[in-house]
Parts: sequence; structure tokens; C-alpha cells
Amino acid sequence: MKKKIKGTLDRPRLYVFKSNKHLYAQIIDDINNNIIANSSSICSPLKDKIKYSSNCETAKLIGKDIGQKLKEKGIKTVIFDRGKKIYHGKIKALAEGTRSTGIKF
Repeated sequence: MKKKIKGTLDRPRLYVFKSNKHLYAQIIDDINNNIIANSSSICSPLKDKIKYSSNCETAKLIGKDIGQKLKEKGIKTVIFDRGKKIYHGKIKALAEGTRSTGIKF
């Protein structure tokens, strides 16, 4: 049985999706069914900074970007939802990038 992870407005859920070419991160408030912030390797501000769309450097930049967006909204803690993906490589780099901005999870 899989435990359902639910985020609130005080402590939203950081959902990470990894495709073959791109990485996506979303901050989700499950109670209000609302996406608070998102970032990906195809969004405009990051597209100019990244060389490859799916590597650890890109994951760290996405993590830092999502962390800055959370700080602007006044959110300091999140629940990290990596799904069935192991905590290694790009997922770990994204988490470390988010933690480097001061976000706790």
C-alpha cells in the first residue's frame, strides 16, 4: 500500500517529475487543489541558463529557482514527494538545490 502524501498551505508538497528530456517541479496545496509555484527545464527564465535539459546541473538550478519562488511566497518548509523514484542523481540534485535556498523538508 502506498501512503498518500498531502500538502497544506503551511507545508505544501514539492512534487518532482522526470521525463527522458526534461525535469519538472511543482509546489502543490492538496487541500485547496492549487499549484502554488512551478519550475522546469523548459520554462523561459531557466532556458537561457542551462546547457542540457536533463542533467544534475539543470536539476540544481530548478531546485534553486523553486526555492526562490517559495521564499517570495513566505513558505519555509515543504513535503518532498519524489514518487517511486530513488533519491539519487537528478532527484537528489534538485533537493539539494532547494535546500541551498533555506527551504526545509
